[in-house]
Amino acid sequence: MEALKEFFQSLQTEHLVELLRQMNLAELVQNPAFLGSMGIIAALCLFKRWYGFLGSVMGLTGFVWLISYTLQQGTDLQGGSNSTLLVFIGGGVVIIGLMIYLLFIKSD
Repeated sequence: MEALKEFFQSLQTEHLVELLRQMNLAELVQNPAFLGSMGIIAALCLFKRWYGFLGSVMGLTGFVWLISYTLQQGTDLQGGSNSTLLVFIGGGVVIIGLMIYLLFIKSD
């Protein structure tokens, strides 16, 4: 009973906000547990035909990867043009397009 009480205390808002502050996006994208859980959730969504939830999961995972990639490469605009910024913009357009398709067009 004490373990259950400690588990629910760890889910308090203050603890969750602190956990999110300590998380690093680069570590999250490289974490096999995160990637595996997102893959399992995506496969379950495809199997159950939950296209709205699939769009949300893919959008969240895609944006986490895209932000992580952009921050690792750097976005210095002093040279006038930056290929990393173009990847960020293009990737964002593709992810948003996929989310719109899965959330609004593909919905049954």
